[in-house]
Amino acid sequence: MKFKRRTHTCGELRESNIGQNVVLNGWVAVRRDLGGVIFIEMRDRHGITQIVFEPSYNSSEHEHGKKLRSEYVISIEGIARKRPEGTENAALPTGQIDVMVDKLIILNHSETPPFPIEDMIDVHEDLRLKYRFLDLRRNEMQKNLLLRHKMYQITRKYFDENGFVEVETPVLMKSTPEGARDFLVPSRMHKGKFYALPQSPQTYKQILMVAGLDRYFQIVKCFRDEDLRADRQYEFTQIDVEMSFVDVEDIFEIVEGLMKEFFKKILNYEITLPLPRLSYDNAMEKYGSDKPDLRINLEMITLNDVFKNSGFRVFKDSVTNNGIVTGLLVKNCGDYTRNQLDVITDFVKKLGAGGLIWMRVKESSSGGDLEAPIAKFLSDDEKQNIIKEMNAAPGDLLFILTGQKIKTLSIMGALRLEMAKRMELIKPDSKPSLLWVTEFPLFEWDEETKRFYAMHHPFTSPRLEDVSLMETDPAKVKARAYDLVLNGNEIAGGSIRIHDSKLQSKMFDALGIGEEEANEKFGFLMNAFKFGAPPHGGIAFGFDRLAMLFAGVSSIRDVIAFPKTSSGISLMDDSPSHVDDKQLTELHIKLK
Repeated sequence: MKFKRRTHTCGELRESNIGQNVVLNGWVAVRRDLGGVIFIEMRDRHGITQIVFEPSYNSSEHEHGKKLRSEYVISIEGIARKRPEGTENAALPTGQIDVMVDKLIILNHSETPPFPIEDMIDVHEDLRLKYRFLDLRRNEMQKNLLLRHKMYQITRKYFDENGFVEVETPVLMKSTPEGARDFLVPSRMHKGKFYALPQSPQTYKQILMVAGLDRYFQIVKCFRDEDLRADRQYEFTQIDVEMSFVDVEDIFEIVEGLMKEFFKKILNYEITLPLPRLSYDNAMEKYGSDKPDLRINLEMITLNDVFKNSGFRVFKDSVTNNGIVTGLLVKNCGDYTRNQLDVITDFVKKLGAGGLIWMRVKESSSGGDLEAPIAKFLSDDEKQNIIKEMNAAPGDLLFILTGQKIKTLSIMGALRLEMAKRMELIKPDSKPSLLWVTEFPLFEWDEETKRFYAMHHPFTSPRLEDVSLMETDPAKVKARAYDLVLNGNEIAGGSIRIHDSKLQSKMFDALGIGEEEANEKFGFLMNAFKFGAPPHGGIAFGFDRLAMLFAGVSSIRDVIAFPKTSSGISLMDDSPSHVDDKQLTELHIKLK
């Protein structure tokens, strides 16, 4: 049956519309039959309006209304009225009115949904993903997607106003595996050859700078064949940015301006600029993470100086062998039981620690003493120096870890987060923690393959004063790289790029990439650098993670319309799926 065009959405009617003839289209959200009068909460993405079928008002449509069930698609025409006194619903923007139905058209029927179409449902995520088209009808999911939409619009408007050009880069590109595995696409026309889906538009955006585009941005899909978790997907979205004739400060200024827009327009919160900065080394030593959450008022203390001449061999050997002794002060937790301490010890052991040293600070004539399983191995001076260095007081609890520097700091950083959860240190009204982490190492050593890898990517520029170390001591080279961190999550990362072909060759040498391999993988970029490449740099935001944080949810799957599961499956459309032999033959592929 033909239906009329709607006059209003289901979230639009107010007291000012009382007496008007209206047409609404939407779904049956809730049906209640109270003594013969049928009340329907009618829903679309804009909200809910209550409609009423009353036998004394319109008996034929009342009979028709008896057929309605959850998720039927309907169109109604009727008169908006003020709700009878005492029946108003202050929780709804439309809660002062309802609509008396003169005409009902059932546009489509629905089977009983496998879960309620409402917020805060206790349903396994796999079921939600299988019926994603129903899950997306829920208000909280639609709010997330609308927030994402708003962030898209803010992004485009901001960069346009700041002189950036949006350029699309190819989705089918050359495979240049250096990091995560590529997704490969076989070529039908070129037997035995493959395209790759881009892990990022990195090489293309650098070529755009060589081409003279000056300021580029793109909201772009990227693809990485890597293990999944709550904040990862095979395909994800970046806000990709590149600028010519800039240094670090110019990029920070642009990025901070965008973040100011997001916080103001999404959360109505004014952030203070410029954002604080923390070097990688300081972040690791103080917080055990290169993405520290500074909402947590717990800070790690390096104790190497306390134990450089210690008689306790475990500590002395660490200091002598360029390791670290790191401590964490936990205020007012000296009453933790042995069982609680054993649970925490097991926590760090599962992360790879050999053990955990704990100490309780007790009252003494000198102001404080330490109760600990290793207390008998420490001198009185060492005990007092520990208390002094960690600014500890009676009633406090101290944790100490020792070993190889980065691994030990990372484990203590994880313990810091665990204690913050146990102590409920992050409050709902905590101010957001937004900061830059800078001066990353250019290289990281992989013990398994016995070689250096680029910590960011092979086009990241070293600090100019460290270039000579690339051949003699690569581990000491710092990068002109930076990450933006929000509440303990890396939300963006970038760097000043190498724009000189000789320095790029030196970088490839340090990474063990020979001239032939470099030319095979990146020859097109090296060739571009020969023709007047400007100094340039940029950054890329993880847009899904950014949307997740602004939406206040814990998984990026809740801000992506059609995500994959943690095993990379789309339960709704059953992909990946088998293809027939004819398709494989056309692609010159034979399965074994």
